[in-house]
Amino acid sequence: MLTFALVLLFALIGLSIPVAAALGLLGLSLDQLFTVMPLYRAIGDIAWSASTDFLLVAIPLFVLMGEILLRSGIADRVYRAVSAWITWLPGGIMHANIAACTAFAAISGSTVATAATIGTVAIPQMEKRKYGTRLFLGTLASGGTLGILIPPSINIIIYGALTDTSIPELYLAGILPGLILAALFSLTVVIACLIRPALGGERESHSWGERFRSLVDLVPPAIIFVIVIGSIYAGLATPTESAALGVVSSLILAAAYRRLSLAMLKASIEGAMQTTAMIMLIIVAAFFLNLVLSAIGLPQAVSAFVTELDYSPTVTLLMIVGLYVVLGLFLETLTLMITTIPIIAPVVFSLGYDPVWFGIILMLLIETALITPPVGLNLYVIQGVRGRGQVGDVIYGALPFVLALMTMILLLMALPQIALWLPNAVY
Repeated sequence: MLTFALVLLFALIGLSIPVAAALGLLGLSLDQLFTVMPLYRAIGDIAWSASTDFLLVAIPLFVLMGEILLRSGIADRVYRAVSAWITWLPGGIMHANIAACTAFAAISGSTVATAATIGTVAIPQMEKRKYGTRLFLGTLASGGTLGILIPPSINIIIYGALTDTSIPELYLAGILPGLILAALFSLTVVIACLIRPALGGERESHSWGERFRSLVDLVPPAIIFVIVIGSIYAGLATPTESAALGVVSSLILAAAYRRLSLAMLKASIEGAMQTTAMIMLIIVAAFFLNLVLSAIGLPQAVSAFVTELDYSPTVTLLMIVGLYVVLGLFLETLTLMITTIPIIAPVVFSLGYDPVWFGIILMLLIETALITPPVGLNLYVIQGVRGRGQVGDVIYGALPFVLALMTMILLLMALPQIALWLPNAVY
C-alpha cells in the first residue's frame, strides 16, 4: 500500500501535475482502491474547515508581511549594516550574506523571499570584489533556508497544525538552533577561505563611526521581531494576531521609509494572494489525503512495521533522517512536509521523542532539501536572481553548507536541549 502510494505520487509529480492536484488525485485513488466509504464526499467540509482554521490565517498574513518588507527597501539597509561589522572575517561580505539572511528570516518567515531579497542586494558585489563565484552563491542559497527555522516561520505553523504542537513553543525552539546554524555557515566560509584565500575576494574596510551609524538600520528588523514574537510570549496575542501586528508594523515602516504607495500595496497584495492560494490549496488537498491515509490505516501499518523491526530509537531516527534526505532530492519542501508528517510523526512520537524537538529536526531536513538538487528550490531562486551562468555553480557552492546542516542535525540529536532549553524555560 505504501509502495503503491509513493510510486503514484512520484508518477504524478513526474508528469508535472501541480502539487495540490497530485495530492488530491492520490487521495481519490487510494479512496477508490482501498476503502468502501465514499470519503471524497468530505472534500467540501475539509476545504472549509482548513480554509477557516484560525491558526492557518497566520499564513497569508505572514506572507503579506514578507511581501511588504521585500518592497520597502529594508533588506538593502540591513545588508549594508551587517556588512560594516563583519567583513573583516575571512570571506568578507559572504558573512554579511549569511547575517543578512538571518536578520531577514526573522522578519519574513519565507525562504524564497529571504534568498531572493538578499541575493538581489548581494550578487552585484560578487564580481565587483572578485569573490569565488560558487562559494558566494552557496552562502546565499543556504542562508535563505534560515527563513524556515528562525521565527516567524510559515513551515513551523504548518507542522504545528498537522501535529497539534504548540506554535509558541516551536518558535522558541527554533531560535537557538537557527543562530547556531548561521554560525556554522559562517564557520564553513572561514574554513574554505583559509584553505583557499582567493575565494575571499577583496576586503572592505569600515571606520568605527560608519559601523555605529549603521546600527540604526538594524532597528527596523529588531522592532518587527519584538512585536511579532514578543506579543506572543507576553500573552498579548496569538500567533495569528501577532502576524496581523507584523503586517501593520511593516506598513508603518514602509511609510517611514517613504516606500508606501498604492502601486507597492497592489504588488504586495497580489504576490501574497498568489503564494497563499498555492499554499492553501496544497493544505486542503493534503488534509483530504491525510483523512484517506488514516481511513485505510497506513500510518498505523507503518508504525507497527517499525515496531516489529525492533531497532533502537536512535537507529530508527537515523533511518528517518536518511529517508528525508533522499526524498528531499525529489520532492518540493512543502509537499515533502505535508505528505510525510502524518505518517512519520506518529512513529517518531511513539518512540518517545519530543514533538517540539522533532519539529526542529524536521525543519533542518527541509532546509537541506532546499539546497540539494535536482529539486532544491533555493538553488533555482539564486540562479534566477543571478540571471546568467549555470545552476551548477550554485549547486556546487551549496554542498559545503549541506554538511553544516547535517552537523547541526547530529548536534540536536546528541544535545536535544539546544532546541528545548528556551521552551522549557518559558513554559
